[in-house]
Amino acid sequence: MTFSKETKHGSHDSKSSGNEFQNFALAASLLKNVAELGFTKATPVQAQVIPAALAGGDLLVSSQTGSGKTAAFLLPMIHQLIEGNPNNSPVPGRAQPKVLVLCPTRELAQQVAADAVNLVRGMKGIRIATVMGGMPYGKQIQALKGALLVVATPGRLLDLCDSKAIRLDDVKQLVIDEADRMLDMGFADDLEAIDKRCAGRNQTLMFSATFAPKIMSLANELTTDAKRIELAHAGEKHANIEQKLHWADSMSHKHKLLEHILADADLDQAVVFASTQVESEKIADTLRANGYEATALHGAMPQAVRMRRLESLRKGHTKILVATDVAARGIDVPRISHVINFGLPMKPEDYTHRIGRTGRAGRNGVAITLVEHRDRAKIRNIERFTQQDIVASVIAGLEPQAKPSFGGGGRPGGGRSGGGFGGGRSGGGGGRYGSGARSESRFGGGRSGDSRPARSADSRPARSGDSRPAGGPRFAKPKAGGQRRNFSGS
Repeated sequence: MTFSKETKHGSHDSKSSGNEFQNFALAASLLKNVAELGFTKATPVQAQVIPAALAGGDLLVSSQTGSGKTAAFLLPMIHQLIEGNPNNSPVPGRAQPKVLVLCPTRELAQQVAADAVNLVRGMKGIRIATVMGGMPYGKQIQALKGALLVVATPGRLLDLCDSKAIRLDDVKQLVIDEADRMLDMGFADDLEAIDKRCAGRNQTLMFSATFAPKIMSLANELTTDAKRIELAHAGEKHANIEQKLHWADSMSHKHKLLEHILADADLDQAVVFASTQVESEKIADTLRANGYEATALHGAMPQAVRMRRLESLRKGHTKILVATDVAARGIDVPRISHVINFGLPMKPEDYTHRIGRTGRAGRNGVAITLVEHRDRAKIRNIERFTQQDIVASVIAGLEPQAKPSFGGGGRPGGGRSGGGFGGGRSGGGGGRYGSGARSESRFGGGRSGDSRPARSADSRPARSGDSRPAGGPRFAKPKAGGQRRNFSGS
């Protein structure tokens, strides 16, 4: 559950007074489920977003990974559904949801849907459905009938729209989760098409790790007079996550460091980040050959396999998960004590998403980065982005023989001059971008969470209901509809 569990049983002394869920104007049945899940106090993002969302109007929210943002948007959305269906009457068997939540990856969509199911447990007339690639069409189409809240990845959703299996003209609220990742993965055109299909909605909530210019450009097209709520910025410290760095002379040195770290008796569960799909498989194979309980997770795997491996991690059966950036989205497992960056992320902001896999639910975590000297420019840029130094550490007997030519990266008090983030590929992994995110899904091409063949941004045909010619400019048309209505639940 993506409530931040530091609030469970009121064990966390919230800085803001009146942050108990009972103080929010939420439906009694919803508050009952929240209490039964063991939560009493809201996290900062929940305390700000829930009342703002209930008041109406569009929101643009920035908050840290693991801050409880999923519950921040699910609670007010489900409340609106309860208000619109006070008698818990069954909904006719049609696929016309009132609330639509868009997620960039299958794993995140599954996690959000699971949280929503927990919150509506025991409520009649409110059904949740998940739409994502890699799953049988027939099963998803059947599950969509009568669903009031749909969690979806964009590509499969549009496929079902094109085949008339679902209509979006009844959507009253649209939530876009991890908008920055959506753009990174090439979903800009899909977001525009979905925007047009539910143009009559009353409210849009957009969540992003940053308010970068590209996000603001997207927000200007998808929202109307959006209120900004910023609870995180690049330099915000993960106070409960210890961050450190180990320099490595070679790939074999990195493997030795990795195995030493994984042998730590304090390690409960770990996510090891690889740069590419191939690298994730190789690392997992090497670890298993050396006696470690490890398994790989990446976007090229069949969805059923990915689901089994994630479930094994959640149940504690898998101790070490070796994953790419895309596949690791949506992992919310409190027992993950360590995150290890074996391969460096493609972009500095991905570093913060990675380390956010640990230190969840109010626990402490450890984030360790293994880096070869040739990639020191990437470390400098991570430090520049986070406005923090990552302290370089050594392990007795595994000290690096070569001394890095510091330009400021990986040591306390270092400068930040020079070095673009597009330096040498991390970890020697294959792939043009040296990153699981881009190697699995490039802008305008193949999509994680979708089974359709890759198409270039310029060659893709226009979708039905989309007046933009194929290959035309994104977000060129201003939003119609003017002032939006308050959600009446009709």
